[in-house]
Amino acid sequence: MMNILVVNCGSSSIKYQFIEAETNTRLAKGLVERIGMSGAVLTNTRHDNDTIKLTGEILDHGMAIEYVLAVLLSKNHGVIRDKAEIHAVGHRVVHGAEDFAGSVLITDAVLQSLRDNIELAPLHNPHNIRGIVACKQHLPEVPQVGVFDTAFHQSMEPRSFLYGIPYVFYRKYKIRRYGFHGTSHFFVSNRMAEIMDKPITDLRIITCHLGNGCSMAAVKGGVSVDTSMGFTPLEGLIMGTRSGDLDPQLILYIMGKEGLSLAEATTLLNKHSGLMGISGVSSDMREIETESEKGHDRARIAFEMFCLRVTKYIGAYAAEMGGVDAIVFTGGIGENSTMVREYVCRNLAFMGVDFDPAQNTDGPKERMVTTADSRVSVGIVPTNEELVIALDTMAIVNGEVPPSMRNMKKNNVLDPVE
Repeated sequence: MMNILVVNCGSSSIKYQFIEAETNTRLAKGLVERIGMSGAVLTNTRHDNDTIKLTGEILDHGMAIEYVLAVLLSKNHGVIRDKAEIHAVGHRVVHGAEDFAGSVLITDAVLQSLRDNIELAPLHNPHNIRGIVACKQHLPEVPQVGVFDTAFHQSMEPRSFLYGIPYVFYRKYKIRRYGFHGTSHFFVSNRMAEIMDKPITDLRIITCHLGNGCSMAAVKGGVSVDTSMGFTPLEGLIMGTRSGDLDPQLILYIMGKEGLSLAEATTLLNKHSGLMGISGVSSDMREIETESEKGHDRARIAFEMFCLRVTKYIGAYAAEMGGVDAIVFTGGIGENSTMVREYVCRNLAFMGVDFDPAQNTDGPKERMVTTADSRVSVGIVPTNEELVIALDTMAIVNGEVPPSMRNMKKNNVLDPVE
């Protein structure tokens, strides 16, 4: 059996899972919080629900990985007896730019490429790199694999990934639409095809990853042909604190009126907009829904704006693919908000969505929310990005084509030299 440690590093946190990849069994999962701050905490939960919480001084990501390995090896709370039982490490990496259209074995050259692309994801890639370096330090003989949020969308055609700005900026600065949440869109679209018992190559699926960060994808024949996030994760849907689509002149106007610096404008759009900015109540959809039902007008407007944006993207993607066979909801909001799903589905009756309110409000986590004879199937599929990372990692270590790349047709990169 191949045991994979899946690592997802943030600026002050590390999420991890330890997975027996061949049986899709999660042996342990955990979270290290407040790295580099006082009162750092590691919480680890074993497959039998044994949970341990450790507090202490965790100064950096290297020390955090050391803590993670210690708890996995713990006599009382661990799941392995020796580091040799960790056969590979799979890393979530947010941005692979145009360099990576799929998961890769991390070499010195790959690591350098990630460093070269930091300016495309300055809020994420540096922390992902720190996690890779830390794992190489503590597990020097263990193969490391990078799985990229952007990779699944590298199949988009130029007509979908270029912006309506001078082409020279694509050539000089790699400005194009990249898309994110790729591992999630890959997983839920493939799982939906399995639930429908149809080959994914025959299906047109719209995936809705709705959480604090939100994105949608048009998946035709198992391949991403369009997605809502763009050059950054700011584009597309209204999110918890991100604005989503807006008139680009608008921010220039606000900067002039308010005297905002570039950094302040970036913070405004990413941290103080979206559901939070509209409602003035919260960035959490649960609180938005509660306040809306109490009669809070701005919360109601925020809710309706969010749902309308999802509905508009579904309509656009159905047109782009020449129809739609299935729609999938995933993520914290997509999986848990009965109100969001109902609002969106009832607006899609015209395209053949026969909504089933009983299924929407009750049932197992993974289920359909449309009737059996609905022309368009709509389902809930909990995402499992960690499993995608583990399976891709195992395949690469075994010299096989990773699952996330098996339907990949090509990496659409334009020749920068005309």
